[in-house]
Amino acid sequence: MKNETGREPFAFKDCTLAAIATGKRAQNLRELRDHLMHVDTGCIYYHFWGGRLRPQFDEPEFNNDFAAWCKHALRDDIVAERLSVVDPTGFASMEDLRNEVIEILEERLYEREFIPWAKTDEQFSLIRSQIVVFATPHTISEPEQLPEIIPHVSTSSIFYHFIDARRRTPDRKDDFSTWLEGLNGKHAKLLARLADVDPYFVTLSDLRGQLTGLFTEYFAHEHTEGRL
Repeated sequence: MKNETGREPFAFKDCTLAAIATGKRAQNLRELRDHLMHVDTGCIYYHFWGGRLRPQFDEPEFNNDFAAWCKHALRDDIVAERLSVVDPTGFASMEDLRNEVIEILEERLYEREFIPWAKTDEQFSLIRSQIVVFATPHTISEPEQLPEIIPHVSTSSIFYHFIDARRRTPDRKDDFSTWLEGLNGKHAKLLARLADVDPYFVTLSDLRGQLTGLFTEYFAHEHTEGRL
């Protein structure tokens, strides 16, 4: 239901990423590269972002599955490091991100005279993701409520609205920004600060904390200015 200003409320949703096996496995860099050329882009998404929603994800050494496998299964620190610094938020599409990973693998294959193989029980299994979305009881009608509600929503809700939204929306913006943009430029400074938040190199808990601090500081300042 719209409020008295005609603005739609913001209804928070929750989500999980369902892992779907592709049946494709890689035992070395060449096999991984060959598979990545043809797999669904949902595989690229899962292996870069899926770890955020796993219970054990907490300040990992590497932020994506490709880098972690190259380090621990292939013992190739060089390609692991190159993959670990790839930030998926800097790519316009999963196809562009796919091409970047393939290019890194091909560069390493060119450099190496001998290609290391992973043990049979340490092969890389390519997984495709399918997002499943749930409704939540959390709804707000005014932007000023954001500092109050953000600390109480789940980290997977933060994932859905701040990370997955960039894949769902044509302009690749988070859901909070899209909602705030409907206010005729009233919160332009806040939108600029949200655009500067990079969600990739932090845990979801840390991201929730960053957003809480950002919203709290912004609206406290707005309130103070409004009283002057």
